[in-house]
Amino acid sequence: MVRFVVEKPQIMSASQNVVVSETTRSSIIPNNNSSSQKLPPGLISISKKKLLKNIDIINGGGQRINAWVDSMRASSPTHLKSLPSSISSQQQLNSWIMQHPSALEMFEQIMEASRGKQIVMFLDYDGTLSPIVDDPDKAFMSSKMRRTVKKLAKCFPTAIVTGRCIDKVYNFVKLAELYYAGSHGMDIKGPAKGFSRHKRVKQSLLYQPANDYLPMINEVYRQLLEKTKSTPGAKVENHKFCASVHFRCVDEKKWSELVLQVRSVLKEFPTLKLTQGRKVFEIRPMIEWDKGKALEFLLEALGFGNTNNVFPVYIGDDRTDEDAFKMLRDRGEGFGILVSKFPKDTDASYSLQDPSEASLNI
Repeated sequence: MVRFVVEKPQIMSASQNVVVSETTRSSIIPNNNSSSQKLPPGLISISKKKLLKNIDIINGGGQRINAWVDSMRASSPTHLKSLPSSISSQQQLNSWIMQHPSALEMFEQIMEASRGKQIVMFLDYDGTLSPIVDDPDKAFMSSKMRRTVKKLAKCFPTAIVTGRCIDKVYNFVKLAELYYAGSHGMDIKGPAKGFSRHKRVKQSLLYQPANDYLPMINEVYRQLLEKTKSTPGAKVENHKFCASVHFRCVDEKKWSELVLQVRSVLKEFPTLKLTQGRKVFEIRPMIEWDKGKALEFLLEALGFGNTNNVFPVYIGDDRTDEDAFKMLRDRGEGFGILVSKFPKDTDASYSLQDPSEASLNI
């Protein structure tokens, strides 16, 4: 259960059934009545500044639409390949690799750094354990990758951290011994009973900090389906605590139209934020929770919240994984590995080219 803590005077937004305060801050506090849920340190809060900025992003004019389309182009591999030679030059690539060396080539150094510490593995799914495909329903992981992850989980606590809903990603992975953090970390579950090889978690692990957003996400999903059905190639997914609109198969000439369609829905839901991943729009609750917070929560649940004897490793390919990479840098423990063939601004320490290299690394 989530409640908003506010101070008077208050303004009720009827369309969302959410109280928005005139004060500088309103806090969302997960109710810890359920024995299966654990309240993380501090409050999960929305500042008034962030809320107003979000409304401006959603309701911005033509100039902001053009910015979104430019961002959509930038996320396209076909556009990346056509960048000016000064940007895509081998010299720049070599410089980036020096800053983010191959995790395969640095394997011995990585093992040495982890010596005497408990390794904990965190893995994104799409683009890391499976290739990026046009149809997200067909993003199957290979049998070889599944065997690799299964062997990994025998040695170390292992979690899948994904934007997908848990049920869908579990149908792909089919490993009950893993921890799963779906909906960008807003739906966390531990291994099925009797499957965990690690005894630190004393009870069934379940944490859902955005539980009260379920009706809102379902309504947004319904409206997005209706609004985007006139755009060929657009695919809308409901990930339980967030939603996504894929434009990988949408003609580029239709991108501006799609941006308008998505924003026309979200302008009625100012407590949801719109972000962009790899050829996808992400719609999430405006709470202070992301993959980095999910990583931190899982480490705490595993008993590694206040210890120097842990070595977390996070492998991911998407913008949303940067929250986890940054969390590891801030903690000064473990490291992140970015899966990418192209130079990107990242907080990851190492890099891999594609899921096949990720399989070799794990």
